[in-house]
Amino acid sequence: MKQRYRMYRKETGVYYAFDRHTGQRESLETNDRDEALELLLTKNQAHRQPTLNLHLARTYLRVGSPETLERTWQTVLEEIIKTKQGETKARWSRAAGDPAFTSLKNLTLFETRAEHFLRVLERGTVSTNVYLRRLHNFALDMSWLLAPVLPKKQWPTVRYQEKRAVTWDEHLRIIDREPNPERCAFYELAWHLGASQSDLANLHAEDIDWANRVISFHRLKLRFRNQPPVRISFGSYVEHLLRSLPRRGPLFPYLITVRPSDRATEFKQRCEGLGIRGVTLHSYRYAWAQRAKEAGYPERFAMEALGHNSKAVHRAYARNADFRLPALEEYERAGNGKIVALPAIAMANGVNDR
Repeated sequence: MKQRYRMYRKETGVYYAFDRHTGQRESLETNDRDEALELLLTKNQAHRQPTLNLHLARTYLRVGSPETLERTWQTVLEEIIKTKQGETKARWSRAAGDPAFTSLKNLTLFETRAEHFLRVLERGTVSTNVYLRRLHNFALDMSWLLAPVLPKKQWPTVRYQEKRAVTWDEHLRIIDREPNPERCAFYELAWHLGASQSDLANLHAEDIDWANRVISFHRLKLRFRNQPPVRISFGSYVEHLLRSLPRRGPLFPYLITVRPSDRATEFKQRCEGLGIRGVTLHSYRYAWAQRAKEAGYPERFAMEALGHNSKAVHRAYARNADFRLPALEEYERAGNGKIVALPAIAMANGVNDR
């Protein structure tokens, strides 16, 4: 193996070490040749051992798992995308096109060091941080990495932009300015049901149980997990709104054909025209959760409506709600200490309250 450092002497009599790889020169701070040779030998041995270990590891892997030496981060991205479906697959495909990943894609997993990840994170955004973590964890779970590239505590904190709910006044301004009846009904239903924009756009007339005044649908985000459908009772205003929509097929014939990003862009443009800042279509879900909490709506009912299994998620949605706990004696007096199940919940549990 060729030595990395060689020694030379300047006119002053001081010996220097020259790095063949970087071209840098470093003083050995001695005029004694024997002492300088010992220092040079130490530097070459310090470099030789990690390099030797790397060569040994390559040799073992080449025999036991030769594909490990060739697997790149581009390969990992492609394998992850194969496991996804629907909108999640589309999001991963967009993430794979992130310019911050360019320097990483053709790098083999075996040669990846922490500084490679740090450079990607420096160039990227919050989304880069999120997807690089998932990419890293996937490779670890598949045993394609012998050890974590970046220790868990050294990952930069993911800091999302603050999100807020759309207010009632803002909602009224939005629908008042909206000239398209289909979009107007779409925003109205978003306010009253709190469903995601994709779930709303994919609603069909057949999802409505008029006899029991229940609207039922599978969340698109969870449709591959065999989750039960969300079942939400609706009141007289929503009933009037639903009866103004098509009686067969999609409730929103045009919006169901539009990409989620285009629906979001159109809503953003409408808000900007009204001078409304900091809200998106997803803000209607925050608004629904906050209204539910302020009204004292039982948390398990709100979780059922929003389609979340985790209380932590719902609490995150409703963290800005203006809510105070009612006096227990008043709550007992109003409801005799019992919570009456709504029709949607009762039917989901096989209870007939008639």
